Amino acid sequence: MNHVQKGNIAGIIAILLWSTLALFTVFTSAIPPFQLTCMAFSMAFVIGLGLWIKEGKGIIAHLRLPWKVWAVGIYGLFGYHFFYFLALKSAPALEANLINYLWPLLIVLLSAFLPNEKLRWYHSIGAILGFLGAFVLLGFGKEIAFSSHYTQGYMYALICAFIWSSYSVLSRYFGSVPTLSVGGFCAVSALLSLGAHLIFEQTHIPTTQEFLAALGLGLGPVGVAFFVWDYGMKQGDIKLIGSLSYITPLLSTLMLVLFGRTAPSNTIWIACSLIVLGSIISSLSFFKGFIHRISTRNQPL
Repeated sequence: MNHVQKGNIAGIIAILLWSTLALFTVFTSAIPPFQLTCMAFSMAFVIGLGLWIKEGKGIIAHLRLPWKVWAVGIYGLFGYHFFYFLALKSAPALEANLINYLWPLLIVLLSAFLPNEKLRWYHSIGAILGFLGAFVLLGFGKEIAFSSHYTQGYMYALICAFIWSSYSVLSRYFGSVPTLSVGGFCAVSALLSLGAHLIFEQTHIPTTQEFLAALGLGLGPVGVAFFVWDYGMKQGDIKLIGSLSYITPLLSTLMLVLFGRTAPSNTIWIACSLIVLGSIISSLSFFKGFIHRISTRNQPL
């Protein structure tokens, strides 16, 4: 297995972990957003710290990074969550989430500016179909009313979509920076989230169930996911992973259905069809390569 294939698998693992975000959030709804983010990022830092110690290079070695690397890491992890929560406070959640889910499409488009990367027609078509699937999933049958009254909130949502997509693409430029450096970004993001919590929110003492759910967030979608996503962006097919990211809202909804938190509907299956079709189209180069390897392997000597 080459490094691109390993990167693709890492990106898919991150997508699968992010699909649990909605379910964990249901069980932590009473915890203010920045407090929850601080708790989850703190857990992610503990994971990173454990990996640093296991590697044996020392903690300081992992913190000795160029200022540009620190800036991009904090910009992505804290910046995204900061503007996402501002968007939810300043605009209806439905419209804010629809705008936010432009980030996979933006990853595909921005990746065209990377060295040695070419944007193929099937990447664009696949990403657009994925966005349409997310649109159907999040907005079909609901009243979507973009109002000038919420312009500021829409701008916050657009900013957070751009932050995450640009952070993901910029990670490619720092391919030599170890993925374990994400632990340091999580530590600083936890501190900044704590500051935002103290400024904007009232502290909530979590119940045992809420604490365990917050712990799950830190172990999965707001923890390990950032490490494997970083590896995927640096090593994998960035356009393919970007397009496949639209699987996240679909799997999130299916999990909520599985755990009885929402009812199944035809809308889910329509969205599923669009997202799966988009993922298949985006993966055309992978399927071509796979078929070529199989046919080559079966040729007589």
